[in-house]
Amino acid sequence: MDKLEFYRQCIQKILTEYSKYPPVNGEIEVQTIFDTKNDHYQVVDLGWDKHRRIYNCVMHFDIKDGKIWIQRNQTDDVLAEELVKMGVDKEDIVIGLQPEYVREYAGYGVG
Repeated sequence: MDKLEFYRQCIQKILTEYSKYPPVNGEIEVQTIFDTKNDHYQVVDLGWDKHRRIYNCVMHFDIKDGKIWIQRNQTDDVLAEELVKMGVDKEDIVIGLQPEYVREYAGYGVG
């Protein structure tokens, strides 16, 4: 299996596992969004909590130039560590939710 397909599978596995646990409040659907053509992957909470509309992107990954970009993480999980445990090279993980000047100190790729 080539690296790109392996990275897609790793991301989809993380998002699928996370989406199995729905939020405790309200009538909220957890959606996984896999755009394998453009390499955008998300988990979105969508629904209602009483009279309040819920729409929240919980996790967002992109694959750009052969690297996995973590664009959003609203969980307590350290997604980069999960990817490394799955066999992804640290240099191929970019913490996109951090400013560019901080990334070189994170121990992962810089972009």
